[in-house]
Amino acid sequence: MSKIRGTSARAALFTLPLVVAGVLGTTAAPAGATPRPGAPLTCRGEGVDPNALVRAGTETVIHAPLSTIWKLQTDVEGWPSWQAPVETVERLDHGPLRKGSAFRWTTPIPPNPATPATSLEITSTVKQLKHNSCIRWSGPAIGEGLRIDGVHVWNFTKVKGGVLVRTEETHTGDQVEADVPTATKILSDGLKGWMADLKTTAEARAGHRPH
Repeated sequence: MSKIRGTSARAALFTLPLVVAGVLGTTAAPAGATPRPGAPLTCRGEGVDPNALVRAGTETVIHAPLSTIWKLQTDVEGWPSWQAPVETVERLDHGPLRKGSAFRWTTPIPPNPATPATSLEITSTVKQLKHNSCIRWSGPAIGEGLRIDGVHVWNFTKVKGGVLVRTEETHTGDQVEADVPTATKILSDGLKGWMADLKTTAEARAGHRPH
């Protein structure tokens, strides 16, 4: 689920998870190149739900080593330390994040026309992963009167001066599909917040000073 700042929530799941998360797949651009606008993200050939009505994505260049960015994103138990919207994270397996890994996490979500404010419990399972390149996870997010099924892809590509990080996520479910524009905005805001936190944290750890 994506995270949303302030009263917004991180509905970006899967990333849905959970991706965490969101990373790079077969559509990765060459180093220094700009990816084709609208090109779907994949990890090991698999992407988000092509039939989902609710979808969003974002990208940025992070001025930090790829190893730093990858560790932040895949150390899911550490998410609450740098992402305020993530309240708790519990790994359901052990060791490095890999295909088949699962984790359960919680995040608040604001009220909307279809459901009241609630806390989402998201269970994310990693479906595809390529070290330092891409990750794809999926799973359900469940709250009071709300169920969202999400698929989240993250891509990481080295470029001049840093790493191009791209993410795309889709949500399906009766509640989000009842108001696609609102659900899309919540998802988009969450992904942008997640990306901003990842960039800020990774660059701080790398000692980068923003211009």
